[in-house]
Amino acid sequence: MRAYASMARMGEKIWRKHGALDYKECVGDDLQTLCGMPIQRLMKLKRGETVMFSYIVYKSRAHRDAVNAKVMKDPGLKWSKKMPFDMKRMVFAGFKVLVDA
Repeated sequence: MRAYASMARMGEKIWRKHGALDYKECVGDDLQTLCGMPIQRLMKLKRGETVMFSYIVYKSRAHRDAVNAKVMKDPGLKWSKKMPFDMKRMVFAGFKVLVDA
């Protein structure tokens, strides 16, 4: 978890430097559910593993693309061959707000 938190703090600084409005890294806290498919089964968690959920807020899709282009060129972004999580199980997508209350 320490290696992941370190990577997340580095990511937050870089994304915010290039214009991201908000950056969150969340760790699974209440993974037991009475309805739907448990996330442990969906993600095929092994003993001792948990789920991380991250999101970054942008003004728009165009803003996201511009920020991410700058981030990928930033020399401070240190991609390691050994990431602190299983890259094969990472999922990501873009979303837009449906309800903002």
